Amino acid sequence: MTETLERTTPAALQYSTENCQIGRALEILGEKGAFIVLREAFNGVTRFDDMQRHSGLSRQVLSNRLALLVDQGILRRNAYQDNGSRTRHDYRLTGKGIDLYPTLAALSDWGARYCADADGPAVQIAHRGCGGQVHAALVCDVGHPVAAPRDVAPQPGPGARRVMAQD
Repeated sequence: MTETLERTTPAALQYSTENCQIGRALEILGEKGAFIVLREAFNGVTRFDDMQRHSGLSRQVLSNRLALLVDQGILRRNAYQDNGSRTRHDYRLTGKGIDLYPTLAALSDWGARYCADADGPAVQIAHRGCGGQVHAALVCDVGHPVAAPRDVAPQPGPGARRVMAQD
């Protein structure tokens, strides 16, 4: 006896992706260099020359990523001048930039699990208050911890736009 498996169409196909917040975020953060710059800023490396040397990004790529992150309000550019030298700039996280920390923590967790050397991850994130390791976690807005990705389901949000039926 042969069973016919019926393919169910994902509900997501009923909605447009043209205003998807993930796609829009990736337009800003989708280049590798963007998260490398954020890593440096979160680690307190804020001066261009230090960031370029430590990150390994080319001057042009770093300059482009910094300009984009400043234009998007994720970093702010501040002038400084060392004695006897010209005015330069450093780059500091804004509130919008700081809000990306959970994303960086999630990438760090994933990288530690799947990309670290056999000795373990090169960097761990520690809670300043107690020294415990910090990890990204999913929590619903009611406060329930989400144990597994399969415990969540996408649903249309207030900005969802239905796709027009095609003939």
